[in-house]
Amino acid sequence: MATGNLGSVVVSVDGSEESMNALRWALDNLRLRPDGEFAVLHVQPPPNIAAGLNPAPIPFGGPSGLEVPAFTQAIEAHQRRITQAILEHALEICSEKNVEVKTEVIVGDPKEKICEVTANRNADLLVMGCRAIGPLKRMFLGSVSNYCINHVGCPVVVIKGT
Repeated sequence: MATGNLGSVVVSVDGSEESMNALRWALDNLRLRPDGEFAVLHVQPPPNIAAGLNPAPIPFGGPSGLEVPAFTQAIEAHQRRITQAILEHALEICSEKNVEVKTEVIVGDPKEKICEVTANRNADLLVMGCRAIGPLKRMFLGSVSNYCINHVGCPVVVIKGT
């Protein structure tokens, strides 16, 4: 699929091997214009989504909706460590293939932020992995790749997992 007409390619990575395989595929198969760039994007979920919890309300009529700052800071610090490990792994893959990339980390809902960043970069192509989750799980959780295919303004290449 080598082409020299691509100016901007966004490759979305997360903690999955499928996303790293998508990065490898992009680096092996795509050729950019001389002024083009690969952007490796990681979307970090907000702390309450990533942890899958909200602090329980204080019982017996106590105030509700309060954050526990130390708890939130601990979650955010852990997420930063996860993000750093993901980007280090992605950059190691790029280094092995002798390709320079730009990295971007953004916090938010992955499916929405991937589309937003792809649009803001005027990307010619979005490349992403797809985990092999079952149809029932996909029905309830949705698919980030399916959302992006239907909402992003450029072609999307999805590298399927096994």
